[in-house]
Amino acid sequence: MPHSSDSSDSSSFSQSPPPSKQDSSDDVRKVQRREKNRIAAQKSRLRQTQKADTLHLESEDLERQNAALRREIKQLTEEMKHFTSMLSSHEPLCSILASPPPPPEVLYATHSFHQPHISSPRFQH
Repeated sequence: MPHSSDSSDSSSFSQSPPPSKQDSSDDVRKVQRREKNRIAAQKSRLRQTQKADTLHLESEDLERQNAALRREIKQLTEEMKHFTSMLSSHEPLCSILASPPPPPEVLYATHSFHQPHISSPRFQH
């Protein structure tokens, strides 16, 4: 069988036509758009990381505040127990509680603004 010219025709299909100005400007735009998108994604990831770091620091600070407040609650509860105990031991001996209360006019007319000092473990040095 004679050799046909089909082989030369098939080689012409594998070659791409030379790029036109329109194609090359589209390629440039595509590359620019991809680069711009890459930079925007990088900035977005950086912002997310910074936000996560900020939230982590805020969380640690709140944990410290919470622990300090729990210590203060414990200390105030102990102080309240101390004062309650002092009051309980004072009530049976108190002459003021044993007598009936004076009328309000007398109470305000004779009221002294000086009160005896009650010692507190919180304020002792």
